[in-house]
Amino acid sequence: MSDGPLRLPLFPIGGAVLFPRSHLPLHIFEPRYRQMIEDAVAGGGLIGMIQPKAAPDDGLGQPELYRVGCIGEIVGLEELGDGRFNIVLQGTTRFTLIAEADTGTPYRQADVVPGGDAEDEPEALASVLRAAVEQEARLLGDAMGLTVDWAAVERLDDEMLVNAIAQVAPFDTGAKQALLEEDRLDRRAELLIQLMQFLRLAQGGGDMTPRMQ
Repeated sequence: MSDGPLRLPLFPIGGAVLFPRSHLPLHIFEPRYRQMIEDAVAGGGLIGMIQPKAAPDDGLGQPELYRVGCIGEIVGLEELGDGRFNIVLQGTTRFTLIAEADTGTPYRQADVVPGGDAEDEPEALASVLRAAVEQEARLLGDAMGLTVDWAAVERLDDEMLVNAIAQVAPFDTGAKQALLEEDRLDRRAELLIQLMQFLRLAQGGGDMTPRMQ
């Protein structure tokens, strides 16, 4: 993907954070976003997932956006009979928003600068850090009563492991945004561990120290 500016349709949905190399299923029902999907499919099939700083029902109209989002490629599309869509996005690379564009479409668009996530392989995590991520994920899963295929989790590479947990864990928007904006995988993993520990404590899942095997 080019490092130059790219114009993207924006999907500013609070809580729906996409990470590189992760998948995000979405149900599209609002008319403006149905139009966005149709236009994206007719074009390059790309959408910019980005977080608003306030919910639309806060009375702010077009809420201010965070500056960092993730480009999603439409890799799954189901058109329902009444005009709605079920889609699956695959995260390709993070982007930095330059400025919104006045295009006349019912949905927002912006010029963005893509990052290098699609081309740059992050350094592997130290084995002790990888183990700590897996351990804390297990403890959190147990505290929340989740059923997880841990054998499949263990087969994920380091980046996919960290990003997948960051995307699906029920952190608040600010926490997920902080994870998305962290450039280095090791620091993202360390932040993820801290956030999982706090969430586990909130679920009544014991102390802050992972029990290493």
